Amino acid sequence: MSTQQDPGPAGNGLFRTKNVEQSIRDTEEPEFQLRKTLSALDLTVFGVGVIIGTGIFVLTGVVARDNAGPATAIAFVVSGIVCGLAALCYAEFASTVPVAGSAYTFSYASLGELPAWIIGWDLVLELALGCAVVAVGWSGYVRSLLETAGAGLPDFLSGTHDGKFGFDLLAFLLVIALTCVLIVGVKLSSRVTTVIVAIKVTVVLLVIVVGAFLVNSANYTPFVPPSKPSPAGDGLTAPLVQLIFGFTPANFGVMGIFTAAAVVFFAFIGFDIVATAAEETRSPQRDVPRGIFGSLFICTVLYVAVSIVVTGMQHYSELSVDAPLADAFKSVGHPFWAGLISFGAAVGLTSVSMILLLGQTRVFFAMSRDGLLPRTFSRVHPRFGTPYRSTVLLGLIVAVVAGFTSISELAELVNIGTLFAFVVVALGVIILRGQRPDLPRAFRTPLVPYLPVVSVLASLWLMLNLPAETWLRFGVWMVVGIVVYFAYGRGHSRLSAAP
Repeated sequence: MSTQQDPGPAGNGLFRTKNVEQSIRDTEEPEFQLRKTLSALDLTVFGVGVIIGTGIFVLTGVVARDNAGPATAIAFVVSGIVCGLAALCYAEFASTVPVAGSAYTFSYASLGELPAWIIGWDLVLELALGCAVVAVGWSGYVRSLLETAGAGLPDFLSGTHDGKFGFDLLAFLLVIALTCVLIVGVKLSSRVTTVIVAIKVTVVLLVIVVGAFLVNSANYTPFVPPSKPSPAGDGLTAPLVQLIFGFTPANFGVMGIFTAAAVVFFAFIGFDIVATAAEETRSPQRDVPRGIFGSLFICTVLYVAVSIVVTGMQHYSELSVDAPLADAFKSVGHPFWAGLISFGAAVGLTSVSMILLLGQTRVFFAMSRDGLLPRTFSRVHPRFGTPYRSTVLLGLIVAVVAGFTSISELAELVNIGTLFAFVVVALGVIILRGQRPDLPRAFRTPLVPYLPVVSVLASLWLMLNLPAETWLRFGVWMVVGIVVYFAYGRGHSRLSAAP
């Protein structure tokens, strides 16, 4: 048993910190206590379930055709390394502060209340929007399968697209159904996810194995196509790095690989969701790092293998943007496998939506338990042990957004939110090492502070490659969040009542 002293809340005002000991004690209050049911395998399944989604089924073809050619495989490796740097920082925090909330909780323990609120507000947007976007994408795949079977939906129930306003019934019903699953219990969520992940990983492995026999080695030449400048953006649609430094990213060549890495990075979004489930893990100090690294490694290997197979089956310049994997099999005369891939994509996106919604409810739950949001949303169900009130509220909001809104243009907000969280967590590792060197750390990030600094720089570089309008929208959301904090959160914070 540790004999270290509890230092109590540190600092005051906007940067008062909630010490690790208090964070852990809060998880033991019966009214706000989540059940510990998850193992390292459950967490790995969650990670794989949320990472393998539209990235492996869509982005592979997009970046191969437009940015890197067959060298897309290298771009996936580069992105995997950037995510790995962030994962090392997440693993230390999650094993030191095994509390729901992920980057929000970590920031509260190291950077202070206002930075924690900002990152929590950021995560709520990122995960809600991500869930809605994926639900809309899932609806598109299912509608396509229904139309193939001769059972299409009317236009007014097929969502808002092509300038036509409608209600996306399938996306709405998906989010409602997943909300019910999450209320019943995280273990049930894990079992559902396990089945879904098994199906889509099997489909991905079939793509790799079957596709390997259909590869034409001539399609790999040249493996790194000659560099050519990419079209310059215009106004707010231009990458921020172009507006600030006048630097225009290149397509193909060596720089094209890094441009592609900035795009395919988004295929890895989700491994940090594992950290949000730390409080519901039986042995978080051991199992959370295993879940984070296990899921990231598995997905990186699968992404690299798929990109090599697809660019070998069809020349990169001929790959489609909408369904590159399925269309690659059609191009070599195998429509059966194309249909199977479409089925796997539809099934796979189900788990992505559910785990994003799970992560969002846990962040909201943690902020509510700290008093920064109304505490009624942090009460757990007496039978299921889940934060049912926050799950119902957020599930309904996301369902409505997914049902009524065409939000493809807002999808990049998910990416900037994730990268912002990476930056905060890496800085938090450095700060907490200095403030609390006495804390027991089951996992320690190597080469501190150098590795976290590299992680910060890598994340910032990818953020700079996002359009300026994404930064503008992100800034507006942050301003709204700061207003809410000063209007409600600061005065109701549990730390404000601490002696």
